[in-house]
Amino acid sequence: MSSNTQHYTTPEQLAYANVLDWGMKIGFIGLVITFLIYMFGIIPPHIPLEQLPQYWVMPVGDYLKAANVHTGWSWVSLIHRGDFMNFIGIAFLSAVTIVCYLRILLPLLRNKDMAYFIMAILEIGVLVLAASGILVVGH
Repeated sequence: MSSNTQHYTTPEQLAYANVLDWGMKIGFIGLVITFLIYMFGIIPPHIPLEQLPQYWVMPVGDYLKAANVHTGWSWVSLIHRGDFMNFIGIAFLSAVTIVCYLRILLPLLRNKDMAYFIMAILEIGVLVLAASGILVVGH
């Protein structure tokens, strides 16, 4: 690490960046693995590859009905299918930011940096609320 990096970054920024770095690498590996599982047909998909073109031309509402797929967190019930396994990596990557904020909470509290501590708590709350599906828009 260069001396410029150490001079201009705080320990909290480095901790956040380290968690983000590892999280992105793990998430990317997960995406590659689940994509390969899907592409090589190791685990059967919910929609067979040869049927995909007929679904591509459908409006989303028609697709959801024809494929018997629901919105929100319903994908979890289909996680055992090859085409829905990719969602594991996507959900993991979406959660990495929350883990990053959780990682810096204690150091912020120890340093009595209450403004950033409160902002981190609020950010975690907003992200968890958004991910929960409680707030639904467009239905």
